[in-house]
Amino acid sequence: MDINLVALEAKQAGKKANGPKRPVKPTKPAKKTKKAVVFFEVEILCAKTKDKLCFLDKVDPNATIGEIKAMFHKSHPQWYPARQSIRLDPKGKSLKDEDILQNLPVGTTATLYFRDLGAQISWVTVFLTEYGGPLLLYLMFYFRVPFIYNTKYDFTTSKHWVVHLACMCHSFHYVKRLLETLFVHRFSHGTMPLRNIFKNCTYYWGFSAWMAYYINHPLYTPPAYGEQQVQLALIIFLFCQIGNFSIHIALRNLRPPGSKTRKIPYPTKNPFTWLFLLVSCPNYTYEVGSWVGFTVMTQCLPVAFFTLVGFIQMMIWAKGKHRSYLKEFRDYPRLRSPILPFML
Repeated sequence: MDINLVALEAKQAGKKANGPKRPVKPTKPAKKTKKAVVFFEVEILCAKTKDKLCFLDKVDPNATIGEIKAMFHKSHPQWYPARQSIRLDPKGKSLKDEDILQNLPVGTTATLYFRDLGAQISWVTVFLTEYGGPLLLYLMFYFRVPFIYNTKYDFTTSKHWVVHLACMCHSFHYVKRLLETLFVHRFSHGTMPLRNIFKNCTYYWGFSAWMAYYINHPLYTPPAYGEQQVQLALIIFLFCQIGNFSIHIALRNLRPPGSKTRKIPYPTKNPFTWLFLLVSCPNYTYEVGSWVGFTVMTQCLPVAFFTLVGFIQMMIWAKGKHRSYLKEFRDYPRLRSPILPFML
């Protein structure tokens, strides 16, 4: 038998035994099962009386407190979101608008407490009112409009050049504040209680009128050390004004427009911001320094008293912000003091 023929028959027999190979069908991936969303039920009670004010059904667990305020506003139109304080406890702290419902220590049936903050007003309006008043009032005393001093002094001017310099410095300070309010500041809170504007305006307007009355008085006497004292005070005033503006710019750049982002402020290439190395609130440090310079320039007791009261208030604010920084940021520089390096 032909050897080639035997090999061919054996090869054909092997193919029949194995059979034709069928293509393997690809396996279908298993369908992903969607997780069922567990909606929350939110009950809002009055913080004072514990009365039930609103019940929100099927609230998304990812809803923020700001969104819950908007839902509550629909059922109670008289309480717009900025007027609401939502809390976990009747006497507790207000929750932030960005707090997420499911991250709070509540169950699927959450009980929140509402407190009315009262009528609100925007911070821009508040600052424009607070700073516009002192600017106009001081100028009224400077130009000696009628019914302030004796009639023979109506619309007269002082013979002392320090009086004119003081008016320019005072006006510069408040014009700067007004411009910063419009073009620099970014507020983390859009509003404040309307009742506070009367207290704030009484403080700023009252002190401004008191200072202006004595500085622009016809019997005002210049500082004891003459021009040298005035020139030194002017340098201090301008230096601190530039420093204060520099800090405001640095703080503004930390917060993108329309956000409430909080970051640790650090010094920039601007030398005036290097005070951040030692102080948490250098804007207040420079602010106090400006008024110290103005006090030395005018040698006026009401100005010194205004500087002291302002320092006490800014020290309280600075300590509060310093504690907030330490609580919020674990890596916050421990070397910093609230307002005065190594002291306060």
